[in-house]
Amino acid sequence: MYNSSKEIALAMTGASGISYGLRLLECLLKAGITVHLMISRAAYTVVAMETDLRLPSRSKDLQRYLANYFSVALELIHCYSENQWTSPLASGSHCIPTMIVCPCTVGAISAIARGANDNLIERAADVMIKEQRKLILVPRETPFSAIHLENMLTLARLGTVVLPANPGFYHQPQHIGELIDYIVARILDHAEIPHQLLARWGEN
Repeated sequence: MYNSSKEIALAMTGASGISYGLRLLECLLKAGITVHLMISRAAYTVVAMETDLRLPSRSKDLQRYLANYFSVALELIHCYSENQWTSPLASGSHCIPTMIVCPCTVGAISAIARGANDNLIERAADVMIKEQRKLILVPRETPFSAIHLENMLTLARLGTVVLPANPGFYHQPQHIGELIDYIVARILDHAEIPHQLLARWGEN
């Protein structure tokens, strides 16, 4: 059964692979889903390193920039800074059923696993866990140390989906965009959002 909600929380942290997060954002917005977006300071640096985008730092400016960039209505995007504690995401009283962190650093995984709550991304993730809502983390790191694995196991035991950005190749990708879409498709599946990004196993 697909998620009928029209809202989702999305965070991007400073791991390499920011294109996964940007493509996911695009797919969510094009599907008419309202996105509550958090971008860490480190992620701003990665965006500048890995793309041609130069994202504004102020939340309102970022909202306008992204709405224009993806050609969607302004009200589909709500942007929050790392320390914007007035965000609805900081409280369990909000009704957003799913949060995705993509890409997710192993540092963010560590902080979430120990309930650090030192910034809005960590607090929002902690809220999802305590309220028993869906949390999907997309780490982009290799190799994983025993510390990383233990933190991920802790979160998996709490019901968190740990979905490493490890694309498959059975669909014979011809360009990097198809590898990105492979991971985004798996994220959307776990978020129960319909898509047509990738043929499913056994489909022609």
